[in-house]
Amino acid sequence: MPSGEQTAVKYYVGVDVGSASVRAALVDGFGTVVAHAEQPIQVWEPRPDHYEQSSADIWAACCSVTKEVVRGVDASQIRGLGFDATCSLVVVDKQFQPLAVNSEGQSHRNVIMWMDHRAASQVQRINATQHRVLNYVGGAMSVEMQPPKLLWIKENLPESWEKVGYFFDLPDFLSWKATGVTARSLCTVVCKWTYTSDGGWDDSFWEMIGLEDLVKDKYEKIGNHVLSPGEAVGEGLTPEAAKDLGLPAGIAVAASLIDAHAGGLGVIGADVKGHNLPCENQPITSRVAMICGTSSCHMGVSGTPIFVPGVWGPYFSAMVPGLWLNEGGQSATGKLIDHVVRGHVAFPELEAKAAASAHSIYTYLNSHLDLIKKSLPVGFLTVDLHVWPDFHGNRSPLTDLTLKGMVVGLTLSRGLDELALIYLATIQAIALGTRHILEVMQAAGHDITTLFLCGGLSKNPLFVQMHADITGKPVVLSKEVESVLVGAAILGACASGDFASIQEAMAKMGKIGRVVQPNHEHKRFYDKKYEVFLKLVEHQREYRSIMSS
Repeated sequence: MPSGEQTAVKYYVGVDVGSASVRAALVDGFGTVVAHAEQPIQVWEPRPDHYEQSSADIWAACCSVTKEVVRGVDASQIRGLGFDATCSLVVVDKQFQPLAVNSEGQSHRNVIMWMDHRAASQVQRINATQHRVLNYVGGAMSVEMQPPKLLWIKENLPESWEKVGYFFDLPDFLSWKATGVTARSLCTVVCKWTYTSDGGWDDSFWEMIGLEDLVKDKYEKIGNHVLSPGEAVGEGLTPEAAKDLGLPAGIAVAASLIDAHAGGLGVIGADVKGHNLPCENQPITSRVAMICGTSSCHMGVSGTPIFVPGVWGPYFSAMVPGLWLNEGGQSATGKLIDHVVRGHVAFPELEAKAAASAHSIYTYLNSHLDLIKKSLPVGFLTVDLHVWPDFHGNRSPLTDLTLKGMVVGLTLSRGLDELALIYLATIQAIALGTRHILEVMQAAGHDITTLFLCGGLSKNPLFVQMHADITGKPVVLSKEVESVLVGAAILGACASGDFASIQEAMAKMGKIGRVVQPNHEHKRFYDKKYEVFLKLVEHQREYRSIMSS
């Protein structure tokens, strides 16, 4: 090497708040995760469809994991910090103290989680208005968005409503804790609150749904200062937050992203040269990023706005600056698989055998399917077993909160073979749901050739292969399994000024690991499975019509 000082490595910290845990990573400028830490956070479920968390518990976990990943690192090499989080609603008073979101008056439980469906009647009334802002959420707002939750609080917790100082989306709450600045991210307010990047807030919408109080104070409670994701917030990390996090005061803090969008950022822009993929030499608009965890999100971008029935968006610059985002989703995927497997009578046997073999329960189930398939391809084992996966309602493309899960083809068998088969059929149902979403997006004008997967479920080879076979599209897995954390770190890298744009950081920090190709010989079988899949929801609607007549 030539003589002279070697350039010090630059590091960025990404913090990801998921549904059940907080994770942090120290990431270098090439997208390599150098250190990683995780800590669980508490979830309360006081009654059905009510899910709550504590912002204090979440922030304490953020501090703990961040201190862990930067331990022993020269502080001068840490250049920026980025947050992502679930799109949960944080409620605080005028002094930023937590306010109860429950009838028990438990103020430490001040977060209504994204998957909370308590505001079902409120969202029905909002959708009945047919207001123009609903065009940007696929024609119908989801109960998982913030306006129905705000309306629920006003109608059910008037004491809390009167005391409210600020409503934050969780990603924005974290950037406020770090900087003391109440600016909101364009990602959160556009995707979950009906803000538009060209027109801002629409007074008539809030007045029409009975939340005119938010208009009167010029939207101070929900945000009147909006920044693009990756833009530096305020003067950087405050001394107090720096002490909490174990980071140097003043380092750049980025405007945040929703967790799924951070995952999209971490994978969708990766360089694919040399992998013989149909999206090579094609614009990024030919890709869909799938973030698969407790739930799944399907992120597609376009150069011009595309309105897709039942799919959220188009949102301008909500993930990749300058591009429109459409976001499909499934409300329960990883949670559904866990529910089906752990609720089966043979689960104790599975748990014991998996522990004895020193494997996870899902690795063991995958191996067991290989044992029982005999000469058949594994996927063909479900020829007589079919699942409709909407155990928590349908987010996309049917936008029907009231849909229920279905299983057709059950027998009296109670053993491990049957558990393995229902596990396989559930994974296939999730993949068939993805195919349904992609077909609706393509019919509206998207040209999708390749899937980019990240999140916990992307670690399961059966889940990945089923998505390739059932959609007929190659699946790209990132080199770094923790793509969501890489996406959060990309935000910090942009805020630091070390990269000229998010696109440049995406290309340099997003790396491809493995490509899974579809088995086209299985196409006829999965076309038939898909035909049955669509029949299931038809039948559900028919019998509900009969019962309600």
